[in-house]
Parts: sequence; C-alpha cells; structure tokens
Amino acid sequence: MEANKKNDQLINVLSVAIPVAVAVLIGIQTKISLGSWTKVLPHVIGLLNSTTALSLVIGLIGVKSGNIALHRKAMGAAFIQGSLFLVLYILYHISNPSTPFGGEGWIRPVYYFLLISHILLSIGVVRLVLKAVYFALTNNIVAHKAIAKWAYPIWLYVSVSGVIVYLLISPYYV
Repeated sequence: MEANKKNDQLINVLSVAIPVAVAVLIGIQTKISLGSWTKVLPHVIGLLNSTTALSLVIGLIGVKSGNIALHRKAMGAAFIQGSLFLVLYILYHISNPSTPFGGEGWIRPVYYFLLISHILLSIGVVRLVLKAVYFALTNNIVAHKAIAKWAYPIWLYVSVSGVIVYLLISPYYV
C-alpha cells in the first residue's frame, strides 16, 4: 500500500463515519427482523472481544521478542476480529432492543463506568487503529510505533472492558 493523501483522507472519513453510522443504526427505534439467530450475537461478540484481547497480547509478545511475523499475524487477526465484531454488533442492535442492566448496589456504577468508558474509547480508538495499520502497511515503522503507543493500550482496554461488560450484562439477555 502506498502512502498518500487520498489514503489519509479515507482514514479520516472512516474514523468519523464508522462511529456515526453505529450510533445512528443503534438509535433506530424500529428494529429489523433478521431472525432469532441474532439472539446469540451478544455471546459471539463477547467471544470476539476475548479473542481480540488475546490477539493483541500475542501481538505485543511478538514485537517485544523481535518476532515481527508473529506480531503481524496477531495484529492482523485482531484487526479482522475487530471488524467482524463491528459488523455483528450492528446486526444485533438493528434487530434487537438494547438489554437493560439489572444489577443493583455497588455493581451498577461499576458496570456503567466500564460501559461508558468502553464506548467512548472505542470511538476514539478507531482512528488510532486505522492509522497504525496504515503506517504498518506503508512500512512507515517510525510513525507506526508512535501511534501504536496510544492505539495499543486503548484498544486492549476496549477489548477487555468489552468482555467484562458482556459478563456483567449476560445474565439479563432473554
């Protein structure tokens, strides 16, 4: 992939368009009937968050040990898993109402802190991840390392907090 202004503009557009599209699609009150199979999607999404976090850790181990091939494979897998997560998340939320959290007591503010921080950071990390992937694909390793210092911990937090949020709300899925 060649580094150029057109690619940078595409990343800028996607960085805004993806979160806006997700918000709009989730906000649609009339749900689209896609079938009962969509009821299993929260569990698949929780699994994808888990495997994404695992791929991110493997990617870090790869780069820290000098195994760039392992790093590339693991980070590529994390990117694919994140993309699949996004598609399945949208499919679930356009076809099912949001599940209210039923926890009470101290767990309630913990859940909402994790949920809100997860959502806000997931919006911001889109651009960082796209830039990190772009710099890696264009072999701009200096820029890749600079953006990865920010993208990696945020992406890992988003993945892990997504798993925790899923575990906390999963008893309330019907």
